[in-house]
Amino acid sequence: MNNKIFSGLEQMGFDDVSHLKIYKQKNIENKKNKMDKIKSLLYTKTLKCPVCGNEFKAISVKSSAYRVVKKDTDFFIRYDLINPYFYDVWLCNKCGYATMKTDFEKLYSREAETILKKITPKWKGREYPVIYDVHIAIERYKLSLLNYVVIDSYASKKAMNCLKLAWMYRLIDSDNAKEMELMFLKEALSGFQEAYYNEHFPIYGMDKFTAMYLIGELHRRTGNYDDALVWFSNVVTTPGVKAKLKDLARNQKDLLKEEIAKARIESKKYSQTPTEDFEVPIKKSNIFSKLFNK
Repeated sequence: MNNKIFSGLEQMGFDDVSHLKIYKQKNIENKKNKMDKIKSLLYTKTLKCPVCGNEFKAISVKSSAYRVVKKDTDFFIRYDLINPYFYDVWLCNKCGYATMKTDFEKLYSREAETILKKITPKWKGREYPVIYDVHIAIERYKLSLLNYVVIDSYASKKAMNCLKLAWMYRLIDSDNAKEMELMFLKEALSGFQEAYYNEHFPIYGMDKFTAMYLIGELHRRTGNYDDALVWFSNVVTTPGVKAKLKDLARNQKDLLKEEIAKARIESKKYSQTPTEDFEVPIKKSNIFSKLFNK
């Protein structure tokens, strides 16, 4: 059969191509080897759903599989070969209860009742392959976020879920994905600010200073330059903040200076001229006063 693929080209001088194949077996083998490698880095964990009591298997990533490539300035970690974020949501396929695995077993009885009343009757079972991709991860994070919203979870839980959704969209190269990332970054920002003023720390491993920095960075990424400067300044000037975090805040202030200059050139709409070192007077900022009057 293969010798007919290029038939008719002999008269054009190609009389030695009858043996050629359109697809190289090597590519197929490489993909299979990669899939087998990823599978070897996964394991199943038996869980009991705190809502309906159903026992099910959750796929998790072996700790030895974590290979960090780089870290983004909003704490998103980029991994090589396998992405642990893809497997961060645990889902009971019987009742539809889903949250990030850190929160899965932290459920009050009234919250379980709400899930059974508002989620379970509408839930349609969903089977997933062993290996998740970014699109599956997004779907599961959205299911998780829906659960958090329905049971009116802490702002920090909804914020972290939104932040991870933003990170997942960051992995997709499309205009729509960029819009979705920005939308979820804004939602994460709103939640973390609410959590900062109303919840106890640590929150998802973050102390109060780290949360200050993250809020500043989310302001920067969503275009709220004035507020970003205030939060970064807080990190830099507050006693007790670790040197590494202060350095990170200073770096982002420098980056912000470049972004402000660019925005002024392109849009001419940025009217406030920051000082050389971007220090913002305390008396001019309601946010700044809130931080230290808590």
